[in-house]
Amino acid sequence: MHIKPFSEAEPYSAPNHQNCTSLRLAGFADDGPNNFWLGCSHFLPGGGAGPDATPLEKVYLILSGELTVIAGGKTQTAGPMDTVFIPAGEEREIRNNGNDVVTMVVAMPYPPGAAPGGSA
Repeated sequence: MHIKPFSEAEPYSAPNHQNCTSLRLAGFADDGPNNFWLGCSHFLPGGGAGPDATPLEKVYLILSGELTVIAGGKTQTAGPMDTVFIPAGEEREIRNNGNDVVTMVVAMPYPPGAAPGGSA
């Protein structure tokens, strides 16, 4: 077992994200998970990501605020404790259209060739 305090989470830059601060919660370390990593993203009002697609599936867990998700030809809103699954290769765009900060946890497998202890 390993507990990583939130105070030790390190920031990372997520490509094609706007008005967003992201922290690595677990993964990319020798004492973390071997198959996936977790991040925490804070989107300011008007912030978002995409549109783009990745070859990796992902799950978002919305902790606070409301996130507008455009994917698969649908526009939907996810709120606190809702999960959003984005399949590999599916183009998605996410936006914080409200006035509150959106905080969410992101779970993703490691990119091909990336190993724990490496960097994203």
